[in-house]
Amino acid sequence: MRRKLVAGNWKMNKNIDETAELVRSLAASVKDLPADADIVICPPFVSLVIAKPLLENTRIGLGAQNMSQQDDGAFTGETSARMLLSAGCTHVILGHSERRQFYGENDPLINKKVQKAIAAGLTPIVCVGETLQERESGITDRVITAQIKGVLAGISADDIGKVVIAYEPVWAIGTGKNATPQQANDVHRLIRKLLGQLYSWAAAEQLIILYGGSVNAQNAGTLFREPDIDGGLIGGASLKADGFTAIITAALEASKK
Repeated sequence: MRRKLVAGNWKMNKNIDETAELVRSLAASVKDLPADADIVICPPFVSLVIAKPLLENTRIGLGAQNMSQQDDGAFTGETSARMLLSAGCTHVILGHSERRQFYGENDPLINKKVQKAIAAGLTPIVCVGETLQERESGITDRVITAQIKGVLAGISADDIGKVVIAYEPVWAIGTGKNATPQQANDVHRLIRKLLGQLYSWAAAEQLIILYGGSVNAQNAGTLFREPDIDGGLIGGASLKADGFTAIITAALEASKK
């Protein structure tokens, strides 16, 4: 059975002092929870080295929100996989819709980053999702299929198990709108079926697929109980320890089903 994973994407929130406060609160809040689900937080770059020592001897992993497809060199403002590893990261979010929308990232670029992350030993959390216009036009399946094939191009059968997919419908991110559990699971099932065709059904069955898009303590339980939803990539609700802990608890409850 696949383990549930709950990852918090802090986006551009929390300075260094605020990061330390939230990490301490979260670590204390989850300390006595069962260890039947994995937890990762992804603070801003400047807070990674602050978070690292505070997460030692906790069950919370550390991730970054993006990384360069380059190793090192004259790339002002970029951060490499090697730097993330030295900061204590085990995971990295790649291809988030905000990176696509505001910074022009596309599937070929994201694919390069995915390959670089795997080669470095980082677990990429690779985001895909359709816009509201695409959903209303009835082309969700076509869009998701193209994105999956694009971001995973050249990823071998040996490496696909090192990837986490996050389905995040763009129209549900930060809007308060949310795909129904059935809508979300339908796309998760599509992704799993596609991975089975591209790799093998065994690989597809083992791969973790998260849902993201206005997930909160109130709706997490119904989402996480869907058979193909393996947890969540959580935005705003990950910025408060009590709310994020409630979502983690929902994942733990769902893992018993």
